[in-house]
Amino acid sequence: MQKGNIMCKEDDAFTIQESEMMKPELLNEVRLAYRVIDSMVTDSYDNLESDIMAIFSSNYDVIYSSNASGITQKVSGACEELWGLKPSSLIGRSVFDLEREGVYQPSVTRMVLEAEQRRQTFQTTKTGRRLMVLGTPIKNKDGKTIRIINLSRDISSETGMKAEMENIRHLFNAYSQQSLGARSPNTWSNHQFIYTSNAMARVARMALKVSDVDSTVLITGESGVGKEIIASFIHANSRRSGKPFIKVNCGAIPESLLESELFGYEKGAFTGANKEGKPGMFELAHNGTLLLDEISEISKNMQVKMLRALQERTIMRIGGTKQVSVNVKIIAASNKDLEREMFEGRFRQDLFYRLNIVPIHIPALRERPEDVPSLTMFFLNRFNEQHNKNKAIDSEAIKRFQEQRWHGNIRELQNVVERLVVLTDKDLITEADLPPEFFEGNMENDITVNRIMPLKEALIRVEQQLMRMAAEKYGTTTKIAEALGVDQSTISRKLRKV
Repeated sequence: MQKGNIMCKEDDAFTIQESEMMKPELLNEVRLAYRVIDSMVTDSYDNLESDIMAIFSSNYDVIYSSNASGITQKVSGACEELWGLKPSSLIGRSVFDLEREGVYQPSVTRMVLEAEQRRQTFQTTKTGRRLMVLGTPIKNKDGKTIRIINLSRDISSETGMKAEMENIRHLFNAYSQQSLGARSPNTWSNHQFIYTSNAMARVARMALKVSDVDSTVLITGESGVGKEIIASFIHANSRRSGKPFIKVNCGAIPESLLESELFGYEKGAFTGANKEGKPGMFELAHNGTLLLDEISEISKNMQVKMLRALQERTIMRIGGTKQVSVNVKIIAASNKDLEREMFEGRFRQDLFYRLNIVPIHIPALRERPEDVPSLTMFFLNRFNEQHNKNKAIDSEAIKRFQEQRWHGNIRELQNVVERLVVLTDKDLITEADLPPEFFEGNMENDITVNRIMPLKEALIRVEQQLMRMAAEKYGTTTKIAEALGVDQSTISRKLRKV
């Protein structure tokens, strides 16, 4: 059948999934739910009320309806059991507020509004339930979203129906992917981040608070945890959101060029300079936000000039004679412990305290495994769309994902998911399709310490050993950087010391 921009071969999709392990009433319910969504997508409301009420009274699924502003309009009675709130306590409330309060995490409605496309994810509730949720934007003739409909499945108590849930998960995912419209990876927001854990909920709350003020923010966390995403989120939710958001990777720019990149230069300032001169990143970010990534990599001399710019909110171009005032919100980011760098003499104390006004630490992915399923589904949808695929992933594979240490954090997870989407022959990704490193045991068991030594020396030795092993196995700095979850410039710098 075809309705609007949705295409779904209903008979084929459901025939493949039917089995003796799937309860007939559950299969009928999923069929009915999808028919209701397709009817809503085209705004065909004839004879719809009875179908809606049939699902509202179901013991299995919940339908949750919100308008284009994220205000809850209708929700089935089962919400009281799942979320601990009656429908009357939810209707009229913003899904953004409910998400911040932890009633459910994450809000699928928010995800749909940000992407303007269907989204599927795992969701946890304040009552400790675990849900699988499919969110669908309902659009009018002009393509404008007018409401969002969510289908929720409580999977927290269905551990005894593993095969049945696999079929349902595959069906949900396949239907969601068939229903996507134009496939364009550019529709993804660069300030979108996905989380389920309480740890990341705290990060989100802090990021929202600090977005309302101009205080300097210092974001720390391992490489690949999403520091740039949080910085983008802060800017996008600030009053500066309509102004420039300039990102500078201080570790990727040679020291000899960093000053001119940050502060700019006047015409004729040095050999090879642009004849007209060039504004620096501070000037380009005027009235907006400047992200100074890998701030720990700048030299002591550059730290002095950076401190002066932050204190006085003025800069002077190379070769210039006058100070230029800049109104910039500063966000610094580092994958190193800047306080430790300060105590060991590599980072200026006064600059550290100038940057560390509002610290936000992003925990490593291995410290919040509950975020892995949602992130996996996010990237699965993303790369299905980007590569014109229709892949799903089963629960055993998801379990393996959660057990992984993810030393490259979200960046590594993203790379693995894309690799599976591109290389897996079947539409259902299983445990057998996962890379060999998923089955090689934890890294902790591979490291043996035979004597007591200073921690600094131990870290240097482990890093050098990793570099040699990675260089032998992968050969190029690009592949080494991907395997170790760091930037290529970092690998190049560290290999020179091995």
